[in-house]
Amino acid sequence: MAELPPVEYAVAVERYLAASGLAEGSRRIYRIALNTWAWALADRPAPTGPERRRARPPVLPLALLDHPDAAHRLRAAADRRSADTDPRTLNRELSTLRAAVAWWRAQHWLDGDPTTDLHPRSRPEPATTPLTPDDLRALFALRAPLREQALWHLLHESGAAIETVLALNTDDLDLPRRRTLPRPGRTTVHWQTGTARLLPLLTAGRTTGPLFLTDRRAPAGTPTTDRCPHTGRARLSYRRAAELFTTHTPGWTLRQLRPPH
Repeated sequence: MAELPPVEYAVAVERYLAASGLAEGSRRIYRIALNTWAWALADRPAPTGPERRRARPPVLPLALLDHPDAAHRLRAAADRRSADTDPRTLNRELSTLRAAVAWWRAQHWLDGDPTTDLHPRSRPEPATTPLTPDDLRALFALRAPLREQALWHLLHESGAAIETVLALNTDDLDLPRRRTLPRPGRTTVHWQTGTARLLPLLTAGRTTGPLFLTDRRAPAGTPTTDRCPHTGRARLSYRRAAELFTTHTPGWTLRQLRPPH
């Protein structure tokens, strides 16, 4: 016998996540994204910042997604979100909603699809003009945490791609030679005096695991390769590294740290 459709949106979210096969950490992120759209269906502004993760969404029926106004409400909410959310995050949240709606329709819990007109938002071209020497002196004089200063120095001195640097592990480093150990199929990263001064401090007591770590312990389900065996913290993500850089600077981007060619 077919499973009865859930009455509440929140219950439908939990059933979708239970069937998704996602790790607990990913389910938590998906739940936050799907709960955000519940506020739109209730015609109420969604909480922002840290409150968004802790807020209990409004209780509403799943059938609201079949209401004639559902598509309009979701589009309006997406427009509001785009004002204070980067396109990458918003597109991920839109994709999460589309996937959930598709699954609910496959269970015959919904008839229509209010997400049809929710198109991905274009990403503005990032600023690529390298920072000036004066900008760099001001940046490196900031009283920023050791992790940030080490990351910024390494990105600038090596000229390596951000993704390459964030993927480094502590056992990739050849500190005496100021480079990463040669690995088959991987580019060797070289650095200079500023990075050489900071990396030993950053890696003190750590011999394996990600080089750049988050401030908190890794959530359940984090792959072993992205979890520090010494501290239990997770690998720093591109998104978080970019947010921290923007917070400390006048809106500069990490890509501006790469020296001019």
